Amino acid sequence: MADKEALCEKIKEIYPDIGECGIDVTVDYDQENKAWVVDLKKDQHELKTFLEPEDAETCMMGKQCIGLGIQIAQLKDNILKT
Repeated sequence: MADKEALCEKIKEIYPDIGECGIDVTVDYDQENKAWVVDLKKDQHELKTFLEPEDAETCMMGKQCIGLGIQIAQLKDNILKT
């Protein structure tokens, strides 16, 4: 299973615009849902999404996390609208 710090760093590496936009990202494993919770925050905006362990492994191998990319784009859109 992926390590939460390594997964968080890999997400930042794959999506460098997270840091450029000032979006904070945290990652934790949710035992109840058996999935990673990726929490994106900027100012009053927050978006949480679940990342299945298989998808987390794909991210760790350096491949795109498509679902996460969509969530990041949505958060950026919400921020730009305000």
